[in-house]
Amino acid sequence: MTEAPKKRGRLFYKFLLIFLIVSLVPLGIVGYYLVNLSQVTLNKAISRDQEALAVGFADTVSSYIINFRNVLFDAAHLEDFASMNTAKQQALVSHIMQLHAAFLEISVIDANGQETVRLGRFVHESKMRDFSNDALFTKVMRSGEFVGGLEKYMGSYPAITMGVQIVNPVTNQAVGAVLAKMSLTALSSLLKTGFPEATHTQAAVIDSNGFLIAHSNSKEIYKADAKLPDDVLKILLQNDAKTGGGEIVLESTGEKVLGAFAEVTELGWVVYIQRSVSVAYQASDDMLKRTWRMMLFVSIFVLFLGYAVSLVITQPISALREAAIKLGEGDFDYLPDLSMPNDEIGELAHTFMQMSESLKVKTAEIMSAKTELERLNRSLENRVEARTRELKSAQDELIKKERLAAIGQMASVVGHEIRNPLAVINNSIYFIKTKNSLMPNPEPKVLKHIAIIESEIRQANGIIDEILGFARTRDLNPKLVHLNSYLEDLTMSYPVPPHIEMIKNFSPENPTVNIDADEMTQALRNLIKNGIEVMPEHGKIYVRSEMVDAGTVRIDVEDTGSGMPKETAEKIFAPFFTTKARGTGLGLAVVKKVADRHKGKVEVTSVVGQGTCFKFYIPVVQNPPPPGPR
Repeated sequence: MTEAPKKRGRLFYKFLLIFLIVSLVPLGIVGYYLVNLSQVTLNKAISRDQEALAVGFADTVSSYIINFRNVLFDAAHLEDFASMNTAKQQALVSHIMQLHAAFLEISVIDANGQETVRLGRFVHESKMRDFSNDALFTKVMRSGEFVGGLEKYMGSYPAITMGVQIVNPVTNQAVGAVLAKMSLTALSSLLKTGFPEATHTQAAVIDSNGFLIAHSNSKEIYKADAKLPDDVLKILLQNDAKTGGGEIVLESTGEKVLGAFAEVTELGWVVYIQRSVSVAYQASDDMLKRTWRMMLFVSIFVLFLGYAVSLVITQPISALREAAIKLGEGDFDYLPDLSMPNDEIGELAHTFMQMSESLKVKTAEIMSAKTELERLNRSLENRVEARTRELKSAQDELIKKERLAAIGQMASVVGHEIRNPLAVINNSIYFIKTKNSLMPNPEPKVLKHIAIIESEIRQANGIIDEILGFARTRDLNPKLVHLNSYLEDLTMSYPVPPHIEMIKNFSPENPTVNIDADEMTQALRNLIKNGIEVMPEHGKIYVRSEMVDAGTVRIDVEDTGSGMPKETAEKIFAPFFTTKARGTGLGLAVVKKVADRHKGKVEVTSVVGQGTCFKFYIPVVQNPPPPGPR
């Protein structure tokens, strides 16, 4: 027999825990504080660097646009432009477009707003335009220059419109204007160069309306709905600060990124730089991992040192503890050897061995008496339990029979005493209808009230039928039927109102069941009727069958009505319980009674506002006999 490994006692772990607390807690607190302080400081520095990068690129974008504006400004102040000589202006415009590929189109307009020169890389029309009522031309003539008017040139290229006055250098008077459309695709190239894909960094330039001007991935600007994610745009467009940055969680992907932005001077644009937090904080994470590895190494070293010290102190006490455990378990024959030193612990061990011998004798006597007492108790408990089950079963059956007998007697008396007056009332109504039909002008109100009386008589007879049907118990008359054919006949014969749609879905196995067709039809028609009544305007009734297992099939009757709360569903099969304004509350009690008589069960699931599903379980006939010859 292999000896089980020895377990350490609580004293050993107390010594070890105290040693660890004294050694590691101060080190852990200081280390945790310093590590987190260093990480926070490093992360803030990384965020500031990214914000400074956004500011620097915003200056680059501003300088880029201003340089091209200066080109137009210098040209507009040349004498050749001021002379308003069309040939000279056209030659100078052509020269500018050759030198600067960013210009897509340049137009020269005189002081009256008439276009005199128009050159463009994609312009093929020679017809000059009238700018006399153009707001952009008016603004340039009034303020001297204009930069703005972002658009998708030719539906693809992001472009900006620039305008500069043509000033006569002699008179210093405005004699016209130069309007140019400049491509901004070069900004995307600058972004791609500054933020290559390998750095896992994205950069973009947008205007104050969220228009995507440039992106480090140039494919983004050519999309039809080119824009930054909505959650990023919301932050950028609603922020009044000139620069800023911080962590952002992208709602579309759930990714956490480090973002920084800076406003482009004079243009109102925003440069946005985004980098994944996992990449941005890589250096910080590496430092944290190295620090925790060192802390783990120190902890392991201290753990081993504490283990050794605690073992020396607690080993004699552990041996005595193991002997006490064996004794407590009643194992007197296999007590461990107690080799104790000549001290207080040794004396305790000697006393312990004497006590164990005395306890061994007493325990043997107690165990013998306990065994006999347990045998007698088990015998008594089994007898009491069996008699209790028999008594409870008999009591439940007696109560059920007494209640049904009382209900049956009451139903017979009530049915007889109420149906006789109802028959008299019905005969009287028939007589009144006959007399009323012989009159030349029957009174409509009389006919209406006669119809109401007839309806109430039918309602009363229906209630009496429900009570008698529940109270009377006849012998079952089961027959083997194919369930699908039976359900098809039942649903086809049921008068479904026009505002209700009935949907059927029967089990492909088409199981054979042994049922009393009359009782089962009454139960299922009650369920369908209840479903229709809770949908007075429109709705759907689902009638389904499905094999639950090899021996059980489930029939579902489900409606799309208003449903019912849980507390109502728990009481719905109780006799005489109803939530209707008029009704006996026996319809579903009859359903449960039919299920019990067929050795099945019925369950209900309901969701308020969605509908109710009744699930009727009945056993399936295994290996039914083949149909006999007809």
